Amino acid sequence: MKNYLCVDIGGTACKVGILNEKGEIIIKSEERVDFDNYQTPIIETVVKTMKKLLKDHKLELSGIAVSAAGQIDSYQGKVIGTCGNLPNYIGSDFKTRFETEFNLYTTVVNDANCMILGEKWLGSCINDKNAVGITIGTGIGGGVIVDNKILLGNNGIAGELGHIILEASATKNEELNSGRYEPYAATSYLVKKINQELKVNYDGRAIFKELEKQNPIIKKYVDEWIEYIALGLVSFVHIFNPSVILIGGGVSSQEELLIKPLRNKVFEKIMPAFKEGLRIEAAKLKNDAGMVGALYYHLNHK
Repeated sequence: MKNYLCVDIGGTACKVGILNEKGEIIIKSEERVDFDNYQTPIIETVVKTMKKLLKDHKLELSGIAVSAAGQIDSYQGKVIGTCGNLPNYIGSDFKTRFETEFNLYTTVVNDANCMILGEKWLGSCINDKNAVGITIGTGIGGGVIVDNKILLGNNGIAGELGHIILEASATKNEELNSGRYEPYAATSYLVKKINQELKVNYDGRAIFKELEKQNPIIKKYVDEWIEYIALGLVSFVHIFNPSVILIGGGVSSQEELLIKPLRNKVFEKIMPAFKEGLRIEAAKLKNDAGMVGALYYHLNHK
């Protein structure tokens, strides 16, 4: 059975693993990429982590599959735009560098696209021809499958769902960045707003613990945040007419406190015909979705 080196590059850490052609993880490791505040370029940290894994686990490999944060030109295999302000990241040519270093054919895809591809292969939307995935965290990532194919667009960067305009009245000078979806719907928005207005120091886990205690003040903020998430999903339903929307990111584990009320809000707002056959649920593969989806793309784009 063939084995592949799979890499999932995020803004704070990279995961490197060896997977077989069935998508089964043989071994994996993780390394922070922000250990020196990005003074070391992310690509250098990733190469070092890959070499260490290969030194410790000598297996014959058939290719390299990469999932990477930011705007990825999937055809050239390089970063052409970033998510947030990551120093020394835009312009990273993962495909050329990895093929030179390891002499293995390499594919590179955006991490949110890999999430939905992984779910399509081995997760929650195996039988869905049309699916939308969003990852909710520091930002909002997005991936769209149309007629069983990932939507890449003209230069491989389609699916930036976090950048639709949600609040048209917002100005360029406002903190919420011209009304884009991401700054309203990301978990970081909820955490920042609660901490600023309530003078506390909660992270996402603490907020949901307070919600479990039925804290009415926290519930008010969370309800507002879920409303924002729902507004974006309503737009995606009407544009793509998927049979499923999958929610990824750490908060996706909150079925009763997030997924269920979110589902209810979306179904209240969408046009009746779009409700037929639609599911809204948490992604299944969690932290391994990036590597699995990257391999699925690789196996289908040789």
